[in-house]
Amino acid sequence: MAKVKITLVKSVSKRTAKQRLTVEALGFKRTNTSIEKEVTPQIQGMINAVAHLVKVESI
Repeated sequence: MAKVKITLVKSVSKRTAKQRLTVEALGFKRTNTSIEKEVTPQIQGMINAVAHLVKVESI
């Protein structure tokens, strides 16, 4: 599977609870941090749900 680097570029304050929980489930603790994940259908769906808050780069 391919890997992606996901960076949280916008704050989750003033966002819906569902979006906050999705960002937390991806593994983010604060803004401007990056994580690397394997691309699975579940991870891709989570990225799509918060696409306006994150930047995604393929590795």
